[in-house]
Amino acid sequence: MPDRFDEGMATRRAVLGDAHVDRVEKNKNAFDEPFQTLITEAAWGSVWSSKRISMRDRSILTLALLAATGNFDEIPMHIRATVNTGASKDDVLEAFQHVAIYAGVPRANHAIKLAKQIYEEMEAETEFGKSSE
Repeated sequence: MPDRFDEGMATRRAVLGDAHVDRVEKNKNAFDEPFQTLITEAAWGSVWSSKRISMRDRSILTLALLAATGNFDEIPMHIRATVNTGASKDDVLEAFQHVAIYAGVPRANHAIKLAKQIYEEMEAETEFGKSSE
């Protein structure tokens, strides 16, 4: 049986990127270390590491669930992760449209607003990177 922490950390890095995970790891302390271990093993080592559905589908599901439950703080991080999971802008919009019908227009509206903002930031970062080369 694979080590859930190591597998979770590898998946977490593949989805969120090294920079994000390194920042979280650098900022963790004795207080939140048990929580970071829990999410690395359970969320990333069990759920996200499962091969039963694709990373793209898992990413779309995660964004829809975050929006439907009103957990907006994590949406920007997961929008950025779509670069690594293969979920397209169209996929994300379709997921948020489902949220509008099944969980409420205000939640979908806010999620779309966040996604637009993050996509604009990502495009600006890409353009900045191109112009500085």
